[in-house]
Amino acid sequence: MRTRRISTATSLAVLFSSVVLVGGAANPAAADSSRILPAASVGDIVADGVHKRVFISDPVGGKVLVADYNGAVVATIPSLPGVTGLDLSADSGTLFAAVPGADAIVTIDTAALKESARYATGEGTGPKYPALAGGKLWFGYAGGGSGHLGSLDLSGAEPVVDLGQETNGTWTYAPTLASTPGAPDVLAAGIESQSPTELATYDVGSGTAVRTAYLFANGSNLRDLALSPDGSQLVVASGAPYTHQVYRTSDLKPDIAYPSDAYPNAVDIAPDGTVAAGIDGWYEPDVYVYKQGVTAKPVRTYDFPNTGYTSGSDTLDPAGLAWAPDTSRLFALTVNSNGVRSLRVLTDPVRSVTTVTVTAPAKATRGKKLTVTGKAASNSAFAAGAKATVTRTDLESAKGKALPAVALKSNGTFSFTDTPPAGGTVTYKVSYAGDATHSPGSGSDKVAVSRAATSLTLNHNKALYAYGTDVSFTAHLGTTYSSRTVELWADPYGTDKPRKLVKTGKVSSKGNLSATVDMTRDTTVTAVFKGDGRYAPRTVTSTAYAKVRVSTTVSKQYRTAKIGSTSYAYFHKKTDPAFTTTMSYFKNRKYRLALEIYYQGKWYDAGQQYFKLGTNGKSIVTLTGAHDTGYRMRARASYVDSESGDFLNTTTHGAWKYFYFTK
Repeated sequence: MRTRRISTATSLAVLFSSVVLVGGAANPAAADSSRILPAASVGDIVADGVHKRVFISDPVGGKVLVADYNGAVVATIPSLPGVTGLDLSADSGTLFAAVPGADAIVTIDTAALKESARYATGEGTGPKYPALAGGKLWFGYAGGGSGHLGSLDLSGAEPVVDLGQETNGTWTYAPTLASTPGAPDVLAAGIESQSPTELATYDVGSGTAVRTAYLFANGSNLRDLALSPDGSQLVVASGAPYTHQVYRTSDLKPDIAYPSDAYPNAVDIAPDGTVAAGIDGWYEPDVYVYKQGVTAKPVRTYDFPNTGYTSGSDTLDPAGLAWAPDTSRLFALTVNSNGVRSLRVLTDPVRSVTTVTVTAPAKATRGKKLTVTGKAASNSAFAAGAKATVTRTDLESAKGKALPAVALKSNGTFSFTDTPPAGGTVTYKVSYAGDATHSPGSGSDKVAVSRAATSLTLNHNKALYAYGTDVSFTAHLGTTYSSRTVELWADPYGTDKPRKLVKTGKVSSKGNLSATVDMTRDTTVTAVFKGDGRYAPRTVTSTAYAKVRVSTTVSKQYRTAKIGSTSYAYFHKKTDPAFTTTMSYFKNRKYRLALEIYYQGKWYDAGQQYFKLGTNGKSIVTLTGAHDTGYRMRARASYVDSESGDFLNTTTHGAWKYFYFTK
């Protein structure tokens, strides 16, 4: 247990609960989460391992928020003006809250989540920082222009408040206190935000505070402090230097330091000695987790992303860290540039993140041995004999096939061989299940394994059909291994008709699969064999062409007769012939009407013009003007690919219609 203070914020925005994921480049755990806090400020954070609760004080809001271990706020304890420091009884049954606005220490029943008692500390004392030690609750307070230590004794029939227990005149302001159950008579103190950092330790075993060591430390802007579980070390988070300094509590001589970055602002130590060191930084990891006394590398780090549309990432609030007593979680309080605060739940914090890289050859031959290498990396070494599982996934083992486990060398590297039985894309996945000091991790790589080629043919390529002909397209599949399935797709010309699966199924005993296509447009038919474990995919296409349906009739003639073997429509020269053309309709389609005249044994061009087709697929053209007699003539309607306004069909000419003018 320990007590510490977080500076109150100026933001009074109304905050609403929501959930965001914790991310960033500094290896967040997959289950880490965050919920926005309905708090205008934060003063302290304490975790209750018995009831699985997190208590957060809000000085500006005058309340204590209660969240569950998932970060969701489940209760609010109000009427606590300026509530700042918190501490928890040894049995987790009582939460002590320093309430300077009421000049009182308030106790909260952690089961009922209600205020249970209120103890006055004296007018103008404004207690802020409680800490349990020596059988009493100690607190820092200010009065008479200086800082003091006081205590609350609840062991007797009546509560006893004892003020002025710091007789050395050490503090100019109310000191922040820290204690630990493992050293019940040790009390540590410092003044938040003071430069240089001022520290002191006390022996409170006699019931009074006896100062045992004092130091103007090599640091500035103190933000947080915590005692090691055995009380032998005091870990300090000051804005400078950019490490979390450690001092011996017996004489406050410098000890080790936990590397972090600019600017240290939070520290909490778990019952097993694991240290969580936090900083106020946008561009570096926000939290560094160290095993007690091991300063070479952090067990893991956390980097917080931003919450909402803000400048920069969220930053850690001063003294905003609290361990779950069983170290299953680390709770962190963060704030963004808009003053929005979040409670982040960091899971699996005492196990180093495991990353696994796998390197396989880019290409390989089916049925031949290949070698896969890789490395499992972590900030802590793997135990001798550690192994990782290997899974191969391919076309014949879509759900994955377990291969023999691979041993990790002392540096985490591994190597194994395999002979892939199937071709195509083969994936090798290597997974480390995790252990007491490592989180699970996995990685994979893919190999393009060769496959034999098979034959696939499709008939009717470049064939031409009358409009509306039902054509049977047949695909023929050669030798394969396990799959005899072929797909037949039809893609009529034009963007208004998408590619469509016409048929899929197993080929016949002769290797054939057929599907009928209605040829109303030029159409590309595609046959697809998707491959199997030993034969590669194959795709072939066949493009067949379709004519349009076109006919022309002549009207207004006075008779019909043959000239030679050809039937002619006879017109008086004062009658204008009408030519009615019927054609397969498409939006904005045109047809070409061509005229020819017969002269000295040959037909000559007499003019041609495009006319728009009606929406009913018909169009009437009348031939006007002075009509010369005695000449044989003919007219023909044609659809011309692309020039008729679209490219859906192949150029199609209608039959010639012959006519003749007389007097």
